[in-house]
Amino acid sequence: MLQFAYPAVSTLLSLVLLLQVSCPTDSQSPDTNGDSLHQPSVGGLTLVAPPSPFTENPMPEVQKVHANWIALIPYGFTRKGQSMVSFNHERQWWGERKDGIIRSAQLAQDAGLKVMLKPQVWSHNWWTGDYDFATTEEWVAWEDAYRSYILFYAELADSLEVDLFAIGTEFKTSIATRPAFWSKLISEVRDVCEIPLTYAANWDNYANIPFWEELDYVGINAYFPLCLEETPSVTQLEKLWKPTLSAVDEFYQHVQKPILFTEYGYLSIDGCAHKTWELEQRVASTPINEQAQANALEALYRTWSTRPYWEGGFLWKWFPGGHGHEGYPERDYTPQGKTAEQIVRKYHLKWLDSKSP
Repeated sequence: MLQFAYPAVSTLLSLVLLLQVSCPTDSQSPDTNGDSLHQPSVGGLTLVAPPSPFTENPMPEVQKVHANWIALIPYGFTRKGQSMVSFNHERQWWGERKDGIIRSAQLAQDAGLKVMLKPQVWSHNWWTGDYDFATTEEWVAWEDAYRSYILFYAELADSLEVDLFAIGTEFKTSIATRPAFWSKLISEVRDVCEIPLTYAANWDNYANIPFWEELDYVGINAYFPLCLEETPSVTQLEKLWKPTLSAVDEFYQHVQKPILFTEYGYLSIDGCAHKTWELEQRVASTPINEQAQANALEALYRTWSTRPYWEGGFLWKWFPGGHGHEGYPERDYTPQGKTAEQIVRKYHLKWLDSKSP
């Protein structure tokens, strides 16, 4: 069983895992009203790094869905079992390297968009949450490499005057076993940039992060599994969100920090509101289901807009000019050209209108 820093959160998240197997009926409507909900400030998209420089400015398409933020990811790479982090390498896609990040941030800022810079490590067949090393020497070597990676992009973020910087993503084991490294890293990042900071915790681990008080925002990658059904309704999904709402409510009472969904989203396939990391393994053979994706996003927006501590988040993901996809955009997380695009546009516009003078 997962162990959480806050016992009440542990109990409620256990209930979430029990409820994810089936969906309730539509017998009663949830007690929310879309016109009277809290309107968060971050209507963001995660802009996928393109392989080569933009041939057209991608920001007008971003603005058509009334996004007011984008997240940029300069990827780093760790080979499984090796104490290294490779980044800003000439073999990487242009959009993942320094030059691509600079150009993307400049175009976004010229369009009046805010920017989160979110360096993120990727490994083949090795989730960052499982990173572990047999010896202290190996851990220290990897941490030194990761520190160089993060400080490189923290300095770049400061020079670009972006609006938010993420110090890491889903390092479950590392944070549990070597928390001192992370507190020191936060201090070192503060020394080189004056930008608000966050960390992107996995959906099942946000209550275990020991350094939230050292950051400005709680970040959650919100892939909470809700339902096995192929196309659950918005009402069904809103009901299934309630245990998670209660758990995060309890968590917020302790941390008293605004909460961002540093990632959220759904594949446009059958059953997309369940365990998305498992669905990714069979995405090519699963039927397309745009309505399921649209319902899941609508339920997320309606549910979390009831919470004044929720500042919105960054939809995973958006392909600039249609570039950077893995061969199945019609099934991927992007809402572009799908039923869900209208849902995203509707809520982003509502949030923007609420912030207008």
